[in-house]
This record gives sequence, structure tokens and C-alpha cells, in this order.
Amino acid sequence: MRVGVLALQGTFIEHIDSLRQLSVEAPQIRLPHELDTLDGLVIPGGESTTMLRLMESFGLIQPIREMARNGLPIWGTCAGMVLLIKDISNYEMETLALMDARVKRNAFGSQVDSFEADLEIPPVGEDPFHAVFIRAPIIEEAKPGVEILSRLADGTIVAIRQNRLLACAFHPEFTDDLRFHSYFLNMVSQKPSHNNRDGVLRGSQLGS
Repeated sequence: MRVGVLALQGTFIEHIDSLRQLSVEAPQIRLPHELDTLDGLVIPGGESTTMLRLMESFGLIQPIREMARNGLPIWGTCAGMVLLIKDISNYEMETLALMDARVKRNAFGSQVDSFEADLEIPPVGEDPFHAVFIRAPIIEEAKPGVEILSRLADGTIVAIRQNRLLACAFHPEFTDDLRFHSYFLNMVSQKPSHNNRDGVLRGSQLGS
């Protein structure tokens, strides 16, 4: 399995470390042709405006959109989540516009308002998932067809899935708990890869 991590800015090294702990090849992705052989893609946390500008400069926006529409599994965390969502309520920005939801950037305040919380995320297991929120966005609305995976105690939505797209407002890469990464890899393993350069259809399976 080959799951790329967008490596323009942000917490890409931490995601790569987590994926490699799960025995997954995790190349750094900076140029369009590097997307060709991927089974999945992670868009990390960071600064969403900066990441979008760099994606535009490197010609990545349209290729990622097309690959997502062709079934490539993509996971966005924190700023990466913002980039996947169609509607940003408090900022004018052109995102990848792939997920039918509305988010609010930096919803909890500045860096000093960062916090941690134990979340119930049924798809990853019964035990609480300890989540790290840093200048985190929130999901204000999930449209029909979007599955809500987790909420804060006050009901705020912090993780969603839409078909082969996954998004969360927190940073799973900052913990030793690899269950959310494993959940994404299970999504990836369910989809045959057709993005390799040879054009050969090959299945991806996640080992136990």
C-alpha cells in the first residue's frame, strides 16, 4: 500500500511516521506527477491559506480534485479538513470543494486556546480516542450523505466521512494512538488502485 502525504507545509512528518509504523509506504507529495502511483492521500494540519497557495503554485489543486472524483481515498486533518470542505463560513477561499459540509476556521481561538479531549469514535473502537485540537476548525453542518463519526461533549461535530473522503478537526498524528490512521488505511484497502503509471489495476490490502 502506498499512501502519500502532502508535504508542502504543516505536520506531514508526523503523519508519515504514523503510517510507517503501520508498515505503509508513505512518500512526501509536492508535485502532480507524484500523485500517480498512490492508493490514498493524506492532507495534514498546518495553515490552510498557505497550503492552498502552495498547492496552486505547484499545480496540485485540479489533479487532486480529479483523482478524488475518480475514487482516490483522501484524509484531511485540521487545516487539511478545511481544504476538503465545500463551504467555509468565515473566510473566502477556494478549496478542493470535495465534501458536502460547512466549516468554521480557527473556531476555538488562537494557539493558546488549544486543548485535548477524549472522543467517542465508534468506527475506530470502543475505547476513547485522545484528540489534540490546535487552532482547530469545527464542522458547523454536515449535509445529507455525510456520515458524522465523532462529536465533542457539547455536540460539536469534529470528524466526518463522505464515501472515500475522511476529515477530522483534530491531530491524530500527535498521539501514539494509531487507530484513526488504521481506519483510513482500511478505507484505502477497500478500493482497487488504478493510479499507477503502468495503468495496471492492482488491489490494495491492509495486513492484520
